[in-house]
Amino acid sequence: MQKTTGELLDLLKKSPTASTYMEQAADNLIHQIPLSEYLTKLIEEKNLKKGNLIRLSGLDKGYVYDILAGKKNPSRDKVLALCFAMSLSADEVQKLLKSTGYAPLYVRMERDSILLFGLEHGLSVMEVNELLYEMRHELLE
Repeated sequence: MQKTTGELLDLLKKSPTASTYMEQAADNLIHQIPLSEYLTKLIEEKNLKKGNLIRLSGLDKGYVYDILAGKKNPSRDKVLALCFAMSLSADEVQKLLKSTGYAPLYVRMERDSILLFGLEHGLSVMEVNELLYEMRHELLE
């Protein structure tokens, strides 16, 4: 059974050693994987064409290929632009962000709320950027 974050924190505080905690919490911890590996898996699973992904993301072609090859560590915003280009659901994006070491979108943060709205409503990168601009927030670039 999945423990809540609060339950994991309580377990961590009560554990006599780090290894004890790690053993008891193992099934509830996120195991980080490289972004390039995660994106490649998604591209294959969703049968996406890299050219379309690059075009829809608005990112530089060479830069995206470097990300996919694991040569570049992009900002969270560039990762989000790729997520919008792949038409990922909000849940898929949160899982990707957490699994690859990026901060998940937090609904209490204004800008993150706009991004979550865009994901929930199937907006493109261009459409979410228009929304961010209208609401005076930094664009995904």
